[in-house]
Amino acid sequence: MAFSEVREYQYGDDIRDIDWNVTARYDKPYVKVFEEERELTVMLLVDVSGSRLFGTVNAQKKDIMTEVAATLAFSAIQNNDKIGVIFFSDKIEKFIPPLKGKKHILYIIRELIEFEPESKGTDVGAALKYLTNVLKKRCTAFIISDFMDSKITKDPITIANRKHDLVAIQIYDKRDTILPNIGLVKVLDAETGEEGWKDTSSAAVRYNYNQWWVKQKDKLDDIFKKGKVDSVSMTTDEDYVKALIRMFSLRN
Repeated sequence: MAFSEVREYQYGDDIRDIDWNVTARYDKPYVKVFEEERELTVMLLVDVSGSRLFGTVNAQKKDIMTEVAATLAFSAIQNNDKIGVIFFSDKIEKFIPPLKGKKHILYIIRELIEFEPESKGTDVGAALKYLTNVLKKRCTAFIISDFMDSKITKDPITIANRKHDLVAIQIYDKRDTILPNIGLVKVLDAETGEEGWKDTSSAAVRYNYNQWWVKQKDKLDDIFKKGKVDSVSMTTDEDYVKALIRMFSLRN
């Protein structure tokens, strides 16, 4: 509730709302009038690490992250909310303070499409700590990432969600979860630059690959559950609009 104005006391008004300074000045009772503050602040935490540049179906993870972030940004502007962005890798790449207006939203969209990070690693915890420190007023924060961060822990997520309303959106490719049997292939770690060969015809190699994903996903889901963070996961070949609608329907 935000203060709006003062007016003369009327029968039935709560005496706890009396403004005693104004009452003393005019020698008659005045009360404070409050209105519900409808304006929200929305922050987008967008992962710009190297692993987003991967996709095996119709689009890279980067493309879907950009479309999801743009959809949320336009929704915020239509709702007359402020919108800001934090681009992060294993460091804070760029901070766009939350503002309103068409010019501001077009600037955000351009940055979502064209921004090039300096680093390729991922540190989700650092991004959340930065959000907690830089934004003093409570906001709704959407963290959009593939969450390919083996260092992720519960503490920064829990702390950020206590101060803000945190929502996690995981976007991944189906090949993040399972390897096809296509023989000997050369692979590259997009975040570290390490290269190597994998024999995908080996059942053990495919199993270990899938098990890493399963353990990482279970760890992530457990962190979100313990931190009481709303979350949704979607693949690059999934209709992200349906996934977002599903997420918001669960939050209502």
